[in-house]
Formats: sequence, C-alpha cells, structure tokens
Amino acid sequence: MKSIPSLQILNISAFRSFILARFLLTFAIQMQFATIYLQVYYEYTTNELYTGFIGLAEALPFIITSFFSGHVSDTKDRRFIILTCVALLFLGALFLLLNSLSEITLLKKFGLIALFGSVVVFGLVRAFLSASTHPFMSQLVPRNLYTHSTTWNSIAWHIAAILGPVAAGLIYGYNNGKHADWCHGINCMVFIGAIFFIYKIPKQAKANARVEESIWQSTRVGLRFVFSNKLVLSALSLDLFAVLFGGVVAIIPAFTDKILHLGPEAYGLLRTAPAIGAVIMAGFMFIYPPQKKAGLALLVSVSCFGLFTILFALSQQYWVAFACLLLTGAFDNVSVVIRHSIMQLATPDSMRGRVSAVNGIFIGSSNEIGAFESGFAARALGLIPSIIFGGCMTLGVVTAIQWLNPKLSRLNLLDLEENKKA
Repeated sequence: MKSIPSLQILNISAFRSFILARFLLTFAIQMQFATIYLQVYYEYTTNELYTGFIGLAEALPFIITSFFSGHVSDTKDRRFIILTCVALLFLGALFLLLNSLSEITLLKKFGLIALFGSVVVFGLVRAFLSASTHPFMSQLVPRNLYTHSTTWNSIAWHIAAILGPVAAGLIYGYNNGKHADWCHGINCMVFIGAIFFIYKIPKQAKANARVEESIWQSTRVGLRFVFSNKLVLSALSLDLFAVLFGGVVAIIPAFTDKILHLGPEAYGLLRTAPAIGAVIMAGFMFIYPPQKKAGLALLVSVSCFGLFTILFALSQQYWVAFACLLLTGAFDNVSVVIRHSIMQLATPDSMRGRVSAVNGIFIGSSNEIGAFESGFAARALGLIPSIIFGGCMTLGVVTAIQWLNPKLSRLNLLDLEENKKA
C-alpha cells in the first residue's frame, strides 16, 4: 500500500470508517429516492411532471437552509452534525415504511402528500449533511492525499448509487408487485449501519476552526469567497448548468415506460447506468488521477456529458440507452473529482463548511432543480426534445465558461498543491 498513494490512504482507520459510512448512507438515500420516484409514478400518477416536482420539493428547502448550514459546519462538531443528520434520515425512512404498509390506514390515506413531505424534510437535513461531509473528510487525511480521498469518496458514492436504485427496482417490482414497504424497511437497517461507522470515527480527528462572525456575516464571507475566486466559480458553474440542463434522472421512469415500453425492473438498471460509468472512470482515475491537465479534462468531460445526453434521447433500444447513460456518468465523474479537488485545495480550512454549503447550493440543488426542469421541459416540449434541448444547453455552457475564463483549460492541480504548501 505504501507505494501507491491511492491505496496508502486506506491505512488511515478514520478514513476507512468514513468511506464505509459514505457507502451505506449513499446506498440508503439512492434506494429511498428511487423508491419514491417509482411510487409517485406507478402508484399515484404516470405523469413525468410529478416526478419533476420531487426534485423541486427537495431543492427549495435545501437552498434556503444551506445559507445557514455552512456556518454551523464551520463552528460546530462536524461528526456530531453528520450523526444527527443520519439519525433523522433513519426516522424519515421509518415514516416512509409505515406510510407504505397497507395495514397503516391512518398514514396510508395521506398518500402523495406523505411522500412529498418526507422529501421536503430530507432537503432540510441534506443541507447540513452536504455542508459537513466533505469538510469532515478533509479533516481525516493529509493535504497531499486530498485528490485520492476524493477519488475513493467518488468510488464509494457511485458504487452505492449503482446498487441502491437497482435494489429498489428489483425489490419494488418483484413478482409484479409494488413492494415499497420492503424497500423502506431495508433502508432503515442500512441507515443504522451508517450511524455505526460514523460513530467509530474519533470525535476530533482535527479541530474545527472557529468563526467569530454572526451567521449572516459568515454566510456573506463564504459567498464573497466563491464569487471572487474565478477558478472555484468556473468549476461550480460548469457542474451546475451541466446537471441543471443535461440531467435526465427524473424522467428515466417515463423514458423507460413510454419510449422503451419496459417496467420498474428495467428502470432500476437504467437508473444506475450513470453510476456504473462513474465507477469505471473512477477506476481509471485511481491509477491516473486528473491532476496535470485538470482544466482541459474538466471542459472535455462536461462536453462529452452533453453529447451523450443527446445520443441518449435518440436511442430506441434499451442497451443503447444504457450505454449512453453509462458514458454520461463516466464523464460526469471526471468533473466531480476535479471540482472537489479544486474546492479542497483552493479553500482555507476555516471556510470549508461555508464553501461546501455554497457548493451544495450550486451542485446539490442543481440535481433536484434539474429534475424539475426535466419534468417541466418534458411536459412542455415532449420527452425526447426536452432531453436534446438539455444536452445542447450543456454544450453551450462549456463554450461560455471557456470564453469567460480561458485560463481554466490550463489548470494544473499540482500547482494548487504547491501554492497551498508555500
């Protein structure tokens, strides 16, 4: 392990526990949301606009709360914040389990409202989780291993993102049934496992910096840093608009049903295709981390993400659609690793929580708002034209970012590491 930095990082026991917790937490969240999408689409409505509203229901409380969560992350114990958040997610999964049991008629009658209500609460919780997770990971490893920690984090996240929706699709549609209660029951157990591994991490792997400003002053400082740092802002903007316009996760149930004419089981595998591609790419980056030509790799990867989104819209065969989504995930993971590396290397330790919160507003909410945009565009333009539109917009964003910040294409992450050391 000592000869390969990507493996050497696993010698850190706290980081190993973090990665295991990250895997379980992501598995449970991905399975939970895949189940909610299936419930909304198959049990209550076959309208893709409603699946888009799921993203909006999470994004709005997430954005509002993120302006506060970054300050909390920089002033409080991040381990305690994460433990509290996962405990609340466990209670949410328990509520969804009760809501899905046919015997619980009191909760069952709320139906769609209960599902959307749980999504709103999850958006609130995720704001604190998002602002604390990456800064907490940075506390567990030395600076020279930041890029490798991001790669491992990405691998854990994407493998879980593969297994979660597949499990949801297979279990939910088992024997032509609608077994949401089974899915939510498994989620409860997985959340307990995540709590166990987070608890194993030492309480203070590294002391948090203390922020003396008020919440509003602290928030302004974080926003000012992001908007004054052209490198960070360019990286965030690329991911923001790529996911906002190019993401198709919310309308995969409708695409599977109306274009491919298949059921929930097929949806589960198709839903995980981007994550499978991301894991394959993570394996490549594990050996060849995108450091020396990071800026060029970032621009090319987002361009390819948009291109294969367009090709996905034109696909009529299941495995062609699967391959296109797989490649969107592969290229998206390149931009994810580079973006997180930039954030870790270009952000002072005392501001990581607030910058992560702003990153969450840019990126985390873009997934959910993008889901709403996808559902709305599919309803207004038609399913296939809306996907083509999103892919073309992504390509346009890459062109605009490169024009506004030509230096981005020459970015070398090794230079950032040396600058921070100096």
